[in-house]
Amino acid sequence: MTLFEWTFGIIDLFRTRLRGAAPGAVLAVGLAALLPGAGQAGTELVFGTYAADKPTATVKKYQPFLSFLSSRMSEELGEPVSIRLKIAKEYGEGIRQLASGEVDFARFGPASYVHVMKENPEIRIVAMESKNGGKWFKGVIVVHKDSSVQSVEDLAGLSFAFGDELSTIGRYLAQEYLLEAGISSADLHEYAYLGRHDLVGEAVGAGKFSAGALKESTFKKLVAKGVPIRVLASFDNVTKPWLASEAMPQAVLEAMRKVMLSSDNEEIVRRISKNGFLLGADDDYDIIRRAMERSLAF
Repeated sequence: MTLFEWTFGIIDLFRTRLRGAAPGAVLAVGLAALLPGAGQAGTELVFGTYAADKPTATVKKYQPFLSFLSSRMSEELGEPVSIRLKIAKEYGEGIRQLASGEVDFARFGPASYVHVMKENPEIRIVAMESKNGGKWFKGVIVVHKDSSVQSVEDLAGLSFAFGDELSTIGRYLAQEYLLEAGISSADLHEYAYLGRHDLVGEAVGAGKFSAGALKESTFKKLVAKGVPIRVLASFDNVTKPWLASEAMPQAVLEAMRKVMLSSDNEEIVRRISKNGFLLGADDDYDIIRRAMERSLAF
């Protein structure tokens, strides 16, 4: 008997047992009998994030870690775990995707976490990224390398580039910092929201804006590429949370958290979070809520 004849013999057997079922369903059952491990249900997850930098850089950054995470979670759960990456073009789209359950888990900035919790309070923190064992890192305000501006107060009457309108560093914390220096939108000649952090830095380097706000890590990458910018001021930000949708089963969330908090994670984890992960709580983001409220006066 050939493999072809045997295969359809198996399908005929299932057809006899499943009279009345759709042909496609019968075929699926027959193929499941032929494929090793195909009977295992497994867990399929979609990871969501938004492109704070170039989308190609986002894929390059996340894919190795997601492969590592799926492998470790498979061991923890005792079943195959697959993870697919979905990149939103804008912050708002990414927030909507997690709030609605279109993605199962996500890495957000702090302000996006505050926004998504307003849309769906059942979102849960899996873990927070660690920065030298803590939960803080820097945002920066930059000017052109040759700019005569020496203080934030000097920006009165000049132009400013922000990131996305929902960005923690690119908007809320930067605007709070400007307000504390006595600079509001009325004191600026011009301001605009450019979206990605790298676009802000490049615009300042090209002389299109007098100053702009972006992540310290993006600033360093741009300087390494030759973009002529320097830091005018810096401010604290809370590290990013990794979040689970309302629909994620608790067992899956706990397996993910266990892998991310493990002290023996490979070097690949450091590409995502230089110092690994920490347990997080909602009140870790109260500083961001304050900045978001204060920025309303900008």
